[in-house]
Parts: sequence; structure tokens; C-alpha cells
Amino acid sequence: SSSGAESIMSAQEQHPALPPRAAPEAAERDAGNGYEAVAPHWFYCKVTGGRERWLPFSTQDSERLEEAHGAGKDKGDVVVPTSGGRYDVHLRQRQRLAVFWEEEASEVRRCTWFYKGDKDNKYVPYSESFSKELEEAYMIAVTLDEWKKKLESPSREVIILHNPKLMVHYHPVATSDDWGSTPTEQGRPRTVKRGVENIAAEIPNGEPLQIDHLVFVVHGIGPACDIRFRSIVQCVNDFRSVSLSMLQAHFRKAQEQQQIGRVEFLPVNWHSSLHSTGVDVDLERITLPSISRLRHFINDTILDAFFYNSSTYCQTILDTVASEMNRLYLLFLQRNPDFKGGVSIAGHSLGSLILFDLLTNQKAAPEDEHSREVRALQLSTGILCGEKNLEEMGIPLGPRMKLLHYIGSRREVQVWLPHGSDSFLPATSLGSDSCRVPMQPSVSANYPQLLYKPAIFFAFGSPIGMFLTVRGVKRINPDYSLPTCKGFFNIFHPFDPVAYRIEPMIVPDLEFEPMLLPHHKGRKRMHLELKEGLTRMSVDLKNNLLGSLRVAWQSFTRAPLAAVEGTSSEGEAETEASTEQQSDPKPEEAPAPAKEDPSLINVGKLNGGNRIDYVLQEKPIESFNEYLFALQGHLCYWESEDTVLLVLKEIYQTIGVTLDQPLPGSQ
Repeated sequence: SSSGAESIMSAQEQHPALPPRAAPEAAERDAGNGYEAVAPHWFYCKVTGGRERWLPFSTQDSERLEEAHGAGKDKGDVVVPTSGGRYDVHLRQRQRLAVFWEEEASEVRRCTWFYKGDKDNKYVPYSESFSKELEEAYMIAVTLDEWKKKLESPSREVIILHNPKLMVHYHPVATSDDWGSTPTEQGRPRTVKRGVENIAAEIPNGEPLQIDHLVFVVHGIGPACDIRFRSIVQCVNDFRSVSLSMLQAHFRKAQEQQQIGRVEFLPVNWHSSLHSTGVDVDLERITLPSISRLRHFINDTILDAFFYNSSTYCQTILDTVASEMNRLYLLFLQRNPDFKGGVSIAGHSLGSLILFDLLTNQKAAPEDEHSREVRALQLSTGILCGEKNLEEMGIPLGPRMKLLHYIGSRREVQVWLPHGSDSFLPATSLGSDSCRVPMQPSVSANYPQLLYKPAIFFAFGSPIGMFLTVRGVKRINPDYSLPTCKGFFNIFHPFDPVAYRIEPMIVPDLEFEPMLLPHHKGRKRMHLELKEGLTRMSVDLKNNLLGSLRVAWQSFTRAPLAAVEGTSSEGEAETEASTEQQSDPKPEEAPAPAKEDPSLINVGKLNGGNRIDYVLQEKPIESFNEYLFALQGHLCYWESEDTVLLVLKEIYQTIGVTLDQPLPGSQ
């Protein structure tokens, strides 16, 4: 068999006048199937678990890359931002590099020809140089209508162009002799395709260029964030993808009027910094050799919660989270100089507790007259009464000690905010002398300051309530709000074993349910409606059945003689009265006499007077076994349309943009 280079050379020698593109006379001679240059599409190679997957760039990214490729052939390295500015493609090196987080560089390829892979039947692009050879051979074959062209790839695999619709790729011969063999003897052929439009590639939709809001997302314990053991980067990618589809489904009017673009979500990773301190080596020395996988898993994940309660490692975690969010914020502004939107933060599991501690320890803006009055009021009520606060106000040592002694002796119990905050949360009096003294935080730390004031704080599957209680916080003052953040939403799955409520700590005397998160399709999940319907129906059936039985019993026991008519009618009246009384639903089955709108319950200022706790609706399969889906409940938020829609709704509400159709039950 002749080599591809020889076959191309011989074709060019036979037709030396043929230019790289089809000659006009050749095109005229074969106008029926004239040659048209192939349209390239750019791909990048993603390596996961040792397997390579070639993924296409969005159409707009591919066009930008092609334009830069055409314009920058004679220049140095050209850098093209792609994927909404989160990745840069270095054209000369053909590499795709992550901008905001650490990730292995991906190979980039300008793709025109593809062959079907062995394992998963996905099409794989040929190298750019070999694709060029294939295109030249194809051009000659089409122009001269001479097919059965045979080429040999760099790895000595044979490609035969039978006709425009049938092109095949044969495996190399795995023999050591020199006899050679025909392609038919080289195993099952693989299909070859020309042009991305022929391989049914899933080309992603491009993202709107305009960014309206930035959200930093902090992960919880361990390096894996979901049931598939994926990293925070992959989970936030999912969250972002869901947000783009929710914007198209629920904010279409605002998009069509170009009022909005999109929300950018960026992951914040602190786990790797913590575990690069050498603590893993120290743990390895003391870890028992038995059940090694389980012990390694515990060391890598569950111990993060213990690290956060250690003063040494707590400081490392706080510094890492705050400095990473500040670094990402500055880098984002540098790359998006026209950005005028707000910033919000979201935390999953332990990540939400870290953010809560940071937010409770942020310093508000320089004081104006109003904030000085508030500060004086806080001092008079004992909300701000740490020695550090009094020293900052310039109060001398003697009066400072007297004031501290006075505040400590007050009957109202003062409880520290978590982790050494300078603010107190007044709690109801517990009556015991030991509780009159302010409770010291479990861990003291220096709290870094963020470079921005977050608009909203979203907590997913959060243990904040539990940690506050364990630290001795009995109650959150209804007048308390985070110093620099006006909004706070605590979102959880009903079966999440790590999630706890916040609202009962603000309003302990009132029992009420969390807000049910509206389904993104605008109604309750069918099985929940069915469950409620069946409950109502069973109550009605029971009451009707009891009523029927009483009437039947009454007719049997009614005395027929006129002599006892008076007694009978008296008994009848009694029975009827008892029937009426009992046929009413029982108190617990009856709706509350004056059912308050759940969204109107006053839960203080922590979320600007709005509700804080939001519960997701479980899926039908999850309601069969709560325990079976408990872990999944803790890790479900990344792909939850309902969660994403609430986040988008609240973010866009801050700039006056609302959903196309208000969802029933939403606040």
C-alpha cells in the first residue's frame, strides 16, 4: 500500500496546474458536486479518569477563535477568552487555561475531520496537520470525481475515501511480517466524517456577554461536593448551566428587552489550602492501618469540621476563604472593567458556617451620624459591650471596667455571636446565675475583611443553627442583621441530615413551617398534592363514615313507643348534638382558625424582614424512604432548578427585574 503523502503527490503531479482550491474549469465540469471548503469548528480535550473526551466550544467561541486564528497567523501568542471569560485559549500553544481556579491545561484543536472512537462511539477529531492532508485529498477527489483515494495516517492507519458519503478508517496491521495485507483484513473499519455538522456534536449554547451579578460559592467538608464525588468547580459549572436554562425559561421578557444578561458563579476552594499545611502527613502517622479507605475518607472530609473548631486551622480556613474571595473579586473586575453589578455569596454545608462567621464579623462602612446613634443605642442595650468596643470609643480604663461589670450583671442573658464577634445577641433570660455571664466563643480568630458588601447570603444545607446552639447561642435578636449584608436565605432539602433551621432561634415562641420553595414549573410536585389530597379525603371519609354509623345506630336505638317519646326526643337531640360535635374535624385536623400567610410571619431583620428558611419539595422517589435519600438530600443543591430559581429571583429583585410569571407560594 502506498503512503498518503505519495498518493497526494502523484495526484498533484498528474494535475500540476490544479491550485489548492478547485480550478474554475474543474468546478464547471463537475458543477453537480463542486468542492466547498470545510467549515472548521474548535474543540478542546477534557481528560477525566484517564479518558479523553473532545468537547466542542460554543458557536460564538468557535467563531471568535477562528477569527483570531485568521488574523493572528503572523503575530505572537494570541489569547482569546472563552466560556464566559472563565477560560483563556492561547492560540499558538493550542491550550485552554482556567482563569479563576487551578486546572490542568486542555489541548485545543481546530477540527475539520473526525473518526468514530472505539469505546463510546463518540467522534474524535484528527490532528490539524492530518486533517489538512485529508481535506486536500478530498478536494482533488471531488474536483476530478476520482474516488477510492487511500491515505495513511501518522500512526500508520489507513483511510480510504470511497465516495463523499462513505469514508472509512482501518486499524493498522498487528503483525511482525513484511507481507502486508489488504484493508479488509484489518478488523472492523471506523466511520470517517468531514465537518462538525455531520457528527451530531452537542454544541453548547453561548452565554450572554453581559454579567449582571457575581456570586462566590464556598464548598463544605472534603474535596468532593456531590454524590458523584465531583469537585466544587464541576458542581458550580452545573449550577451555572441550570441558571442559564432558568433565565431562558423564567426571565424571557427581560432577556428579549435586553434588560438582563446572566449571573456569574465562581467557586471558592479552601480544602486544598488547609490540607497543604502538612496536617495530612501528621494525621497519616497516627491513623490506624485497618479499614484504610474509610479512615482516609474521614481524614479527608469529616475532619474538616473539627479543623474549623481548632483555633490554628480555623484561622487558616478563614484567611483562605476571605483572601480567595477578594482575589477572585479583583481578578474579575480586572477582566470585566465595565461590571457595575452587585456581589452575593453562597455556601454549602460547612462553607455556609464559614461565611456566616465572616459576615457577622465584618465592619460596617465608616460611621455616619445615624450609625453612631445606633451604636450608642446598642451600647445602652448591651448589644455592643466587649472591652475592645469600649476601647475603640475612647472610654478610659476605669469607666470601661465599671461599664463591663454593669453589663455583665444585667438580668438579660447576653450571648456571643459565633466565633468571637464583637456583637451580642440578647437572649431570653434562662434564670440560672451561670447564664448571666456572657458566653465566650468556642474559638477566637482574627476575621479578615471582604472588599465588597454582599447583597445576599445564600446557605445551602447549612448547619449554622446547630453550631450556634452548640456555641451557647440561645436566641438571635429579631433586630440583629449582618453588618454588611442585607439578605440571608437558608435553603435546605427536607431529608438533609446536616441542615438546621434559623427562624426558630429568632421567634422561639411561635411554631411555624419553613417556606415551601415553589417548583420551577409553577406548582407543587404532583405526589405532594396527591398526598395532601389523600389526607383531606381520608379525613372527609372518616367523618362521613362516622356520621353514617351514628345515624344508623340512632335509628336502631330510637324507642318506637309514644310513652317514651319525650325521653326519646331528648336523647335524640343529645345524640344529634354529639353527632354534630363529633362530625366536625378534630382540632388537629382542622385548619387553624385564622391561618396566617406564612410569608407575613415576622422573623426579624436578618433577611430584611422577609422569611429566611426555605425547604425544597422532595421528589416522588425520595418520599418512599427518607433515610435512603438522606445523603443525596445533602448533595442535591447543585442541580436543583428550584434552588437556582430562588437564587436568581432574589438577585434580580435587587435590580427591579421580576419573573415573567410569579410562582405560586413564593414570597
